Amino acid sequence: MQQESSTAPSQYDALDVAVLSALEVDGRASFSRIGAVLGVSEQTVARRYRRLCAEGGLRIVAVRDAELLGHDQWMLRVRCAPDSAPVIADALAKRPDTHWIALASGGTEVVCGTRSHRAGDRDDLLLGKLPRTPSVVEIRAHQLLHRFFGGPTGWLRKVRALTDDQVAALLPEAEPHPGPARIDPEDEPLVAALEADGRATYPELRRATGRSESAVRRRLATLIASGALYLDVEYDPGHLGHPFGSALWITAAPAALHTVGEALADHDEIAYCTATAGPSNLMATTVTRDSAHLYRYLSGPLGRLEGVQHVEATPFLHRVKQLTYRQARRPGTAAAAKR
Repeated sequence: MQQESSTAPSQYDALDVAVLSALEVDGRASFSRIGAVLGVSEQTVARRYRRLCAEGGLRIVAVRDAELLGHDQWMLRVRCAPDSAPVIADALAKRPDTHWIALASGGTEVVCGTRSHRAGDRDDLLLGKLPRTPSVVEIRAHQLLHRFFGGPTGWLRKVRALTDDQVAALLPEAEPHPGPARIDPEDEPLVAALEADGRATYPELRRATGRSESAVRRRLATLIASGALYLDVEYDPGHLGHPFGSALWITAAPAALHTVGEALADHDEIAYCTATAGPSNLMATTVTRDSAHLYRYLSGPLGRLEGVQHVEATPFLHRVKQLTYRQARRPGTAAAAKR
């Protein structure tokens, strides 16, 4: 049995990381099931979960898999006048079509992820709705083409807090024939409720949708099994000793694009990696212990990859939005986190 121990809120211990990792495998797993897999009591898991939420910003939310659903996704680099970047970032964070926002380049750039909610629908992208003011100096748009790592595959698995057997025990039962990934109009109330709280109870989902609990249970299982929806874990990797985040804008030789992307996906420092159209053809986010760790990664594992022609690293100054919008904190207090 793992023993519960007290730790300072600023640093997670092994059991905290194991609970987070279990939730990344199945965000709706019961405390009793997690406890049985980790070898601790249900009450211990519940206490840890409540503390992680209160002190560590933990949230479980449902996310539409835009790549599987065929929805347009973009990563924007918005260069701003230094005094306006926080205001622009905060305004963008309040929009429902943004999902990942950080201040970078010493506070002069906003890095922003955005997606549509319908396949082939570009009209509702904020790409054409950014404020046309003198404060916005330049916008560089990178359309996301192919995900190598991230989304339903979370960075926590690279921490290796769980054994393969524990992961297998936590995986939800798969639907035998879930069908294609799609979200129907009648699914929207269910998806909206889960986007607000991925651990909403079935009675709460019944009230939100007007459907029976059995119908909600079946439809949610199908949405997750098909890949249309996945449950993601919002947390601060600074609590895991990795507070330093960066975006990497990488140019690889076209013939090496796929092999470089697959190699990056295996690197422990990479939290997200995608092929892009735009000024560079790969974009990745890293989580490292400090700037020296980032340097060792750039000059070592990344630098040794054959086919990499150019790398631009932009360290994050402040995380504004990860999966959900929260009141902005002082620059320097927020850490980079996984997508």
